[in-house]
Amino acid sequence: MEDAAIVALYWARDEQALAETAAKFGAYCRKIADNILHSAHDAEECENDTWLAAWNSMPTNRPARLAPYLGRITRNLALDRFDRAAAQKRGSGQTCAPLDELAECVAAPGSVEDSFDAAETGRLISAFLRTLPEETRSIFLRRYWYCDATADIAARYGLTESKVRVTLHRTRGKLAAYLQERGAAL
Repeated sequence: MEDAAIVALYWARDEQALAETAAKFGAYCRKIADNILHSAHDAEECENDTWLAAWNSMPTNRPARLAPYLGRITRNLALDRFDRAAAQKRGSGQTCAPLDELAECVAAPGSVEDSFDAAETGRLISAFLRTLPEETRSIFLRRYWYCDATADIAARYGLTESKVRVTLHRTRGKLAAYLQERGAAL
């Protein structure tokens, strides 16, 4: 079923929308959640929470493409769940490695001013990504959006893990320079 038809089902408040969404995007959303949470059970719960969030948000939103819309919901839910679990464990040493890697380029928001700057930083990162060659952009997104392991990225693109790590390191350096040149708060 096409995305527009699924969105129309949501707008009609037809519960078939949930079944169609799960059939078409279930594996996609589970993979995003599992890459962050490393737990099949938690990933499945995030997937179900994604369907509920989509159901609740759809009457006011009409996304043209469901994959990025649902992927963003899933990612945010998984990151929230990860943060709650990490807060409960306090000092357990568990961190989300891809996000830690990006910390050298983009500081986490901590104040109202930082939150205000976050939207502009997001726009700058998007503009930066558009300047990259397709493969480099894809590697960057697989690591920092989907939280894929470097071994999985290497296998996907037929590269060595070393090549992926070097590409990511260089791209982070270029991103930091790009943001600094444009006055983004780092």
